[in-house]
Amino acid sequence: MYKKNPILRELAAWPSQRVSPAGPYAILLRMLFIGLAVLSLSRIALMGWQWDRVMAEGIPGQMLLQGVRADLILLGYLLAVPLLLAPLLAHRSTIGLWRRLTLGWATAALVFVVFMECSTPQFLMQYDVRPNRLFVEYLAAPAEVFATLWNGFRTAVIAGMAATIALGVAMHRLLRGAARTVAPWSARKLLLTWPLVCFVVFLQIRSTTAHRPANAALFALTGDAMVNSLVINSPWSVLEGVASLMEEKTSSEIYGDMDRGRVLAEVTAAPWLRDYRFAHPELPTLHRQEPAILRDRPLNLVIVLQESLGATFVESLGGLPLTPELEKLKGEGWWFEQLYATGTRSVRGIEAVVAGYAPTPARSVVKLSLSQTNFYTLAAGLGEQGYHTEFVYGGEAHFDNMRSFFTGNGFQKIVDRKQMKPKFTGSWGASDEDLFDKSLERLNVLHAQNKPFFSLIFTSSNHEPFEFPDGKIALHDRDKQTVNNAVKYADFALGKFIATAKRQDYWKDTVFLIVADHDNRVYGNSLVPIKKFHIPGLILGADIAPKRIATLASQIDLGPTLLSLMGVASEHPMIGRDLVRYDKAPGRALLQFNDYFAYLEGKTATILRPQGSPLLGRYDAATGAVDTDNGGTPTAAQVNRALAHVMLPSLLYKEGSYRLPPATVPTR
Repeated sequence: MYKKNPILRELAAWPSQRVSPAGPYAILLRMLFIGLAVLSLSRIALMGWQWDRVMAEGIPGQMLLQGVRADLILLGYLLAVPLLLAPLLAHRSTIGLWRRLTLGWATAALVFVVFMECSTPQFLMQYDVRPNRLFVEYLAAPAEVFATLWNGFRTAVIAGMAATIALGVAMHRLLRGAARTVAPWSARKLLLTWPLVCFVVFLQIRSTTAHRPANAALFALTGDAMVNSLVINSPWSVLEGVASLMEEKTSSEIYGDMDRGRVLAEVTAAPWLRDYRFAHPELPTLHRQEPAILRDRPLNLVIVLQESLGATFVESLGGLPLTPELEKLKGEGWWFEQLYATGTRSVRGIEAVVAGYAPTPARSVVKLSLSQTNFYTLAAGLGEQGYHTEFVYGGEAHFDNMRSFFTGNGFQKIVDRKQMKPKFTGSWGASDEDLFDKSLERLNVLHAQNKPFFSLIFTSSNHEPFEFPDGKIALHDRDKQTVNNAVKYADFALGKFIATAKRQDYWKDTVFLIVADHDNRVYGNSLVPIKKFHIPGLILGADIAPKRIATLASQIDLGPTLLSLMGVASEHPMIGRDLVRYDKAPGRALLQFNDYFAYLEGKTATILRPQGSPLLGRYDAATGAVDTDNGGTPTAAQVNRALAHVMLPSLLYKEGSYRLPPATVPTR
């Protein structure tokens, strides 16, 4: 009977072939609802997983509500692309093409959304925030990243990909069902409704009637950076990271503005810079530093940059007892009790230790185009004084653009995995023992040349997936491939290296610096988890007498201090403190955490936020807590000091003025 009745025939075809009142916009409307459902369910799951920290902030309802707002903004951007094509394609003659294009776009967009949300838990475990620009930056080294993921997070990768594929197929079927209902509207109806639909999507994206449209900073509802990141969604966080990489915003665009002269005056007013003469207007921080220790022949320099060795793993700094070799050595040289990293990435540590360069909210200068040549590093400065300079690394030196940056700025030789014959190779290259064996070989060669040398050695064993040789250490954890075991191995290899170096003729003529690039994982329930920036630092060798450096110090202080201990007189643009002369002065540390900048002085931290008013945090070094709720409001002087220090490096980079004078640039 239903075959003869058109009404029953239509009902039998429902829902696969019913005509939607949304007409040509049916697929886009369903994409919107599916996207909201996926993102909301993901947020609820993440909040449940991190429930203790969510409840500590006391706003779960507000997080969910504002989360939907953030999701609508993302989905509005995704809707805008096909929507702009509607007047051209959503006609009767081209409705088939419109249907295929919108179906393909909606499927791809939702698969991207699902993929990013599936990637979030593992990234959150590592970085304590949703995926951001770091997620994109790591794509520049696919071999290393894939090896790390496959060897260290294989189950998570397989589960994430399986979930993405399964959900992608399910969403495509739902969208295909909507595609069957797509029907063309008349040209008149389309032209009348299209501006209204565009206006609604525009309001959806703008999400506010304020002067500025909504941005990620608007959703920073608490003092916990991780909880704030749960409010937005991972696709938006990553896309914003891509935009920041493309724009490379200066600090003034993020935190506020300050006159160039005021920036320089604020920075050079520091006690350790007041006595210097800044005689080059075009190179505003260039000055001549005379060493506190005069020597007939300046000493050699070896810097061991330890991957991810935070104070978390050093017992005497309040961490776990995982570095017995370092603990033995600390009584033989200068031991830093309050040394802080400038950031959370290796390249951030490199620019601070090797170049004395302060952190910015942009990418590290190791990766930026204007700093690939004619940019100051210790290698550039020492090279002009006759030093042989080289970089030794167990992995591939091209990672994080290190090879380009180093060869363009004073390092005369690069030794990496290709020049080694390692006994053990992991995802990130040769083991630390193999690296140090090669380094010892190179140091003997350099010493035989009877000229001063500077060698930068960068370790990698303490890096996910934490691969190292068997039978070397008594495992701290039952499972071998853990960070605690990797730290113990890295410490073991370091101890062997120093013990061997002590027996060499060059020991009495060489200053050794052992310092971390950053901690393993930087996390905490505060906007800037300051405690996780705390790192060990030790200077020993030659005639360095044992000493405890109790004052607050930053990685950018190490360069000037080393030059002074080595007996090197030089011109350089570093604004760090020579701790040989100024070890008693009140210190400070400069910390960049995602888009937040903290200027730490004693127990107070002035925190600059993107497009937000500065905060004053009270820092308890014992507990690691940073109290911004009861910290009060920073004074104008505190804000100006912090703003000047975060703006200066951006200013120097943009002007190309973080360099040596043209006449003294070393040539090879």
